[in-house]
Amino acid sequence: MTDRKAQLAANLAQVEERITSACTAAGRKREEVTLIVVTKTYPASDVRILHELGVRHVAENRDQDAAPKATACADLSLTWHFVGQLQTNKVRSVTSYADVVQSVDRTKLVTALSAAAVRADRELGCLIQVALDAESGERGERGGVAPDGIEELAAAVDAAEGLRLDGLMTVAPLAGPFAGRQRAAFDRLMELATRLRAGHPAANMVSAGMSADLEDAVAAGATHVRVGTAVLGVRPGLG
Repeated sequence: MTDRKAQLAANLAQVEERITSACTAAGRKREEVTLIVVTKTYPASDVRILHELGVRHVAENRDQDAAPKATACADLSLTWHFVGQLQTNKVRSVTSYADVVQSVDRTKLVTALSAAAVRADRELGCLIQVALDAESGERGERGGVAPDGIEELAAAVDAAEGLRLDGLMTVAPLAGPFAGRQRAAFDRLMELATRLRAGHPAANMVSAGMSADLEDAVAAGATHVRVGTAVLGVRPGLG
């Protein structure tokens, strides 16, 4: 086993232990939570090692990094999640490899994703990114739509050809009433997810929590956690 594979295996084992413990504490089954490894800034070689170690879900937040990496790993059985703020001029590229876009936060993006998915003859899963630091009608500092904009976007995704409404995503906010209160933020997301499922029963995915706060996300009921640093190590600088 190479040094890098041994390092990633050890890190994955620690993250797995954290998720399992959090599930036990919350009275949940381990299989209720899917680990997505965020591989941004790391090479395709790391993605290949992660696949060897059993990882099946990976995430990227910049198309210019993700597109060549996805191409280099096209032979692997992986589900690719796009989690970054997405500009419409990148939609066609992202749609070529992403299975799920977790950062849908405006109707213009829904329209662009639908057109690209139809052109590529693909079905694209969509999560509505919720900004818990945004006022009505605004977008959050880290992207996302204010809670009162969820239903309008959900209806747009539902009606769009080539798209599938999968659920909600959030990033713990750095400002506003939920700043520094990750558990409260994730509890609020779950309330919004429950409301969404009332009208869209299949939209049952809730993506929340990262390396520092995955336990809070699992306790709140998240179905997917997005972990980067705890698996891959401290990220190199983006010169």
